[in-house]
Amino acid sequence: MGMRMWLGSVAIASSMAVSAVAWAQAKQDFTLVNNTGYALSEVYVSPSKADDWQDDILGRDIMDDGVEFDISFDRADKSCFWDLKVIYHDDNSSAVWQGIDLCTVSVITIKYNRQTDTTSAVFK
Repeated sequence: MGMRMWLGSVAIASSMAVSAVAWAQAKQDFTLVNNTGYALSEVYVSPSKADDWQDDILGRDIMDDGVEFDISFDRADKSCFWDLKVIYHDDNSSAVWQGIDLCTVSVITIKYNRQTDTTSAVFK
């Protein structure tokens, strides 16, 4: 009987720890994956209702091809719909996606198609 009580306590404690971790993250947090074949010099994420792009979240950094970048939000941010803009390092061209539901998307993978000269995104 003592062993069953101890195992039950561990299960409850571990589920509480998972809940605490999930609670600490904003629901809009996501990972951006650059699979374009090119480096990105700027990345902007702004609420869909905003009039401007706000600050470049990379700062002075460059996001190389094949790199994943975790983007975190303040817990006070409530909006689910966000726009994403990336600027390529080599030629300053850009790609934009609007109205991304970051309450349901946790990974955005961007890809460049040389044949059609377009950048696409996969949302998961």
